[in-house]
Amino acid sequence: MLHLPKLRKLSLILIFTIPLILISLLFNNFASASFVITGMEFIGQATLPTGLTFQKTEFGGLSGITYDAKNNLYYAISDDRGQKVPPRFYTLTIDLSQGKLTNNDVVPVGVTNLLDNNQPFLPNTTDTEGIALTNQDTIFVSSEGDVDRLINPFIKEFALASGQTINTLSIPDKFLPDSQKQKGIRNNLAFESLTITPDQKLLFTATENALIQDGTATQSGVGTSCRILQYNLLTKQPEQEFLYQTQPVTPLFNPTGKFASGLPDLLAIDNAGNFLSIERSFTGLGFTVLLFQVSLNNATDIHNIDSITKVDPDKIQPAAKKLLLDLRTLDVSLDNIEGLTLGAKLPDGQPSLILISDNNFNRLQQTQILAFKLKIESPLTKLLRRFRIPNF
Repeated sequence: MLHLPKLRKLSLILIFTIPLILISLLFNNFASASFVITGMEFIGQATLPTGLTFQKTEFGGLSGITYDAKNNLYYAISDDRGQKVPPRFYTLTIDLSQGKLTNNDVVPVGVTNLLDNNQPFLPNTTDTEGIALTNQDTIFVSSEGDVDRLINPFIKEFALASGQTINTLSIPDKFLPDSQKQKGIRNNLAFESLTITPDQKLLFTATENALIQDGTATQSGVGTSCRILQYNLLTKQPEQEFLYQTQPVTPLFNPTGKFASGLPDLLAIDNAGNFLSIERSFTGLGFTVLLFQVSLNNATDIHNIDSITKVDPDKIQPAAKKLLLDLRTLDVSLDNIEGLTLGAKLPDGQPSLILISDNNFNRLQQTQILAFKLKIESPLTKLLRRFRIPNF
């Protein structure tokens, strides 16, 4: 047996151990820094008919969805303005245990009214569109308000169990409508989206179309300049804002002449400024739905700019976008997709992505849930690529 002096033995241990610790720390930090999607696979859909009644409410208008991993439940916000029953969110189960989604896998299991001072919101005072879950058993909900009635948009925090209002976030003045319609949000084109970073530090929302002072609303063949608004959840205050430019969409055939397009939802997928976004367009005879991966890493903070039309556009770097999927390539008839969330882990360990549609309580539409498997770059691959090791 070889006997080494104690000092030399300690030196050898340190020589081998310290690099391993440093590599481990670097590996863990880098692995958690970003969420890189390398591919996605459609694994099925489920539909629920318009007119479905659940717990004495008409089920529908689902404009946003968020996942509760602790309880394996999903919460979906309805955009009913209290015209049918009070504003509310639904609790759903979505069973992906077989690695696919079918009609029998989506089940409503609860409905919770949103309350203000222990009372339901009055009819036509809200237009609830976005929903995001915290780790404190609360949800944030965004409302578009009503420009024509000068009802401001809001972002409020509610108790998950009771639906009672807990907090209201302040909205920067540039977003608020005025009676002359010279600034602020456009009607029904405001805070559709809502998302919270995994570390629970930041909340993001975005306007569905440009603020009045920022440029035109979207038109056939013309995109629009949305604003992403970032909040610090520790201080509950707005911080930065970023420009998000939507993709121009031109219908091939539009005999009705009706057209609408915008940014209905954002999803923070990591703490490093990366998101998924949906851009949805109604093109007269159907829907165009595009899914993008978005980065704010090099985007210009525009929170001090009241109107981007008064600034040299070369001085504003918008959010970077990469098209992940044109949903028209799927073998399904698309409905009015407005919400998305990361869902349960699939049997092979990969994360799922869930998209949901707003049926507008229209008998010609339905509530559609689409499920995907996301293929994620492994932490080891990211680390090796970082160091430019060949074949990575």
